[in-house]
Amino acid sequence: MNTQQTTDDHGLMEWRKSSYSGTSGGDCVEVAATPAAIHVRDSKNQAGPRLTLAPTTWAAFLGYAGAKPLS
Repeated sequence: MNTQQTTDDHGLMEWRKSSYSGTSGGDCVEVAATPAAIHVRDSKNQAGPRLTLAPTTWAAFLGYAGAKPLS
């Protein structure tokens, strides 16, 4: 996991992205956690639109994304 701190209109946030994304840009998202929300952005367009999710919603998504495929 790579981390970087950036300052933007949302203040100082520590953005994280997978170390699997490498240096070529890849198709990755970056995630920043604040006490009240989880922020998600495209790693290729850091100034672009972002999703802001409740921590419970993010936790539910992670549970779904990490679940074994149905077969």
